[in-house]
Amino acid sequence: MSHFEPWSAERAAAIIKDFQGVDGATLPILHDIQHAFGFVPDAAIPMIAEALNLSRAEVFGTVTFYHEFRRELPGRHVLKLCQAEACQSNGSDALRERAEKRLGVKLGETTPDRRVTIEPIYCLGLCANGPSAQLDDRMVGRVTEAKLDALLSEAQS
Repeated sequence: MSHFEPWSAERAAAIIKDFQGVDGATLPILHDIQHAFGFVPDAAIPMIAEALNLSRAEVFGTVTFYHEFRRELPGRHVLKLCQAEACQSNGSDALRERAEKRLGVKLGETTPDRRVTIEPIYCLGLCANGPSAQLDDRMVGRVTEAKLDALLSEAQS
């Protein structure tokens, strides 16, 4: 289960400060901010831009370009379903539809009770064992309908 700190500009400033003077610091800062808060708050974007002498648009563009970054707090559990070609060829589309129907939300959304966020991911490196998924930090290969149902039950508990 994921536990995140509440948003704090002071904590974000400390994270940013850790990367002052580091070349290519944008991605590491964004990753650390998301790790701390569960997402990249809009309030962090101008802070990062100013610290790195970038425009807000450049930082915002980085956040929105990479699928890994969230702009909203996720649910208590995050289920990522691989949508890459190898997993698609092994049935990931049907699993996505099953998960969406059972949770009542689409990829990229969080259940109303804030228990589960379902996200697309475009490769978990388990291509030979597709379709694959990740629940929180645990990767699962060869996901069947039964395995998916078990993952969903675990996430909803």
